[in-house]
Amino acid sequence: MNEKILVPAGRAQVELKIKNSRFVTSAAPVFSVEEARAFLDEIRGRYDDATHNVPVYIIGHGATTVTHCSDDGEPSGTAGRPALAVLQGSGLGDIAVVITRYFGGTKLGTGGLVRAYSDSMREILSALPKAEKVLCHTCRVILPYSLYEPVKHMVEESRAVVLDEKFTDQVLLKIQVAAKVFETLQSELGELSRGSLQFEVEKENFFALSPVHGKQT
Repeated sequence: MNEKILVPAGRAQVELKIKNSRFVTSAAPVFSVEEARAFLDEIRGRYDDATHNVPVYIIGHGATTVTHCSDDGEPSGTAGRPALAVLQGSGLGDIAVVITRYFGGTKLGTGGLVRAYSDSMREILSALPKAEKVLCHTCRVILPYSLYEPVKHMVEESRAVVLDEKFTDQVLLKIQVAAKVFETLQSELGELSRGSLQFEVEKENFFALSPVHGKQT
């Protein structure tokens, strides 16, 4: 993959006030339709007194995405669809957003609603912390105590994440490392142990490990 795959690095919330209506936008990383629905239910429950809770989500990236949006009682095509269009243009995936509206007594009209929901999505995308979703190996290795500190240092230098450590007569080290640096780390371990040790790969998964700084939208 040559292009970065961007996902939320955490939750965020923003609020806009437009002609006395409050628009509270909440977003979170989600990695399945079930997680997206759970987040939508959570926000609906938190703001159950709101006039509308407009849901939008994208699961996955590229050609394998699952998308969903709803106007939640707003005039057809004025809320969910324009918000989804802005989200799709951002390049982010694995994200759920709920735009909550408290009606302030002044009607916005069709064009005003489209702008309000689009602007609410832009605001949350600007505020949202982002990360690069990368292919990772979950690995393990059994070490003698004499190699524990140098291997731990080597792992940390490669920006791998230590998932578990167990200490018996030897040390079991379990890590999560980006696939693109795995071969280098494996080679360094071989040199350090004079060829006696290698990381055993248990599984491969995508994880959001690398923070992305600055606005991406």
